[in-house]
Amino acid sequence: MNLGKALSGCGRAAFIGLLLSGSLLLSGCAGLLPRSQYSTPASAVPQTWQQQTPTGSEVALKDGWWRDFNDPQLSGVIERALTSNNDLAAAAIKVRRARLNASLTDTNRTPSVSVSGNSSLNHDVKSGQDTRSSGVTGTVSYELDLWGKLASARDASRFEAAATEFDRQASALTLIGTTAADYWQIGYLNERIETAQASIAYAEQILDLVNVKYAAGAVSAQDQVQARQTMATQRAELTQLLQQRTEARNALALLFDQAPERQVAEPTRLPDTPLPEVAAGLPASVLAQRPDLKAAEQRLRKYLATVDTARASIYPSFTLTGSLGTASATLLSVLQNPYGTLGAGITLPFVQWNTMKLNVEIAKTDYEDAVVNFRQLLYVALGDVENALSARERYAERNRQLEESLALAKRAEELAEIRYRAGSTALQAWLDTQESRRSAEKALAENRLNRLKNLMTLYQALGGPVPKEKQVEVKVEVEREAPRQPN
Repeated sequence: MNLGKALSGCGRAAFIGLLLSGSLLLSGCAGLLPRSQYSTPASAVPQTWQQQTPTGSEVALKDGWWRDFNDPQLSGVIERALTSNNDLAAAAIKVRRARLNASLTDTNRTPSVSVSGNSSLNHDVKSGQDTRSSGVTGTVSYELDLWGKLASARDASRFEAAATEFDRQASALTLIGTTAADYWQIGYLNERIETAQASIAYAEQILDLVNVKYAAGAVSAQDQVQARQTMATQRAELTQLLQQRTEARNALALLFDQAPERQVAEPTRLPDTPLPEVAAGLPASVLAQRPDLKAAEQRLRKYLATVDTARASIYPSFTLTGSLGTASATLLSVLQNPYGTLGAGITLPFVQWNTMKLNVEIAKTDYEDAVVNFRQLLYVALGDVENALSARERYAERNRQLEESLALAKRAEELAEIRYRAGSTALQAWLDTQESRRSAEKALAENRLNRLKNLMTLYQALGGPVPKEKQVEVKVEVEREAPRQPN
């Protein structure tokens, strides 16, 4: 008798499993509602850049492109920052969280399974008899995705995971630029400090010369005052440069998950090697490389999938539930009395039609807002490249002009020194030419620094590749219908 019941229970279990499997296959097919197909928002992208660029129509920035600056120390600093920066570590954590959320959402494709057990002891006060009972129940429930609601939710979570990875890449690209800028700033300040120290030593020599002339009665006390004032001004400037270098060193050290007092390898001066040439390529190619644009596009896809989810939520949802359990008066015999149940549930959300329609409209506005933001970001990206290309030409032209200006300033200083030593001009005229020469040196050093920063900005604007985490694979499960916008 018990064996027959067991077989009967096993038959029910097989029937429940067969029915749920069939339902799973049915819901895995394309949903009954058509899904929105994504298309890149229309935008006015120019065919070429306004500024002339080196030959080459395609951008092919290679991995480790920062090594093109031919500074092994800079490359080491950048690569260290990419492995130890706290902001980048936080961005990587966000990527992992987004992937975990996508995996969690992905579980809606499989049935939910739960198992429960119970055991009880009842004592009859009148008869004094004890009654024991034990049971185990397993329940399986599964929502049929007839309208594609669950598939759209899976798509949305995967698109967000992909966007978060591109956010991390954008953060890495920004970190590379910040690290290089701080590194070069220290080199610039070291160079300025060295020049300032040499100028102070030169000013001391001039003061000695003036003192000799004053002792001989060849010059007035005014020359002594002017020489001392010039030296004091230069010492004050040196003090300011030393403070700026301390702050720059601390800023660079903070990029490496360490206290500011732990210094990082730094350059003694700005590099004087030729700057690498970068082919900007065609404007349209920028769209395929910049991680911030890639992130924005993935979120466009997410919002479009969210519209599909909201629209599908209006339609009824069907849930199948099956359970298989056993009960017995003794624990050892609990498996000898199986029983099974099968149920189906239906949810009718359209009774709240107005609320559901409003949810769809809200989802559409999120998508429309993302479209506008994407276009704006695209134009900003194109503007970044245009500005960097224009600045590159202007900085190169200004560099030639400043080199000529410095050469003339040095010549004017030499002539003024000759005239002063000969007694045919006042000390102030010589000091003025020295100040002009120092200003020309400073302007040229600043322009060299700006050229380096500009080239880094151009690499960033073009979307220079960065080391990647494991790539997020984006799949859309349901075959898309004819192209259409959400309506």
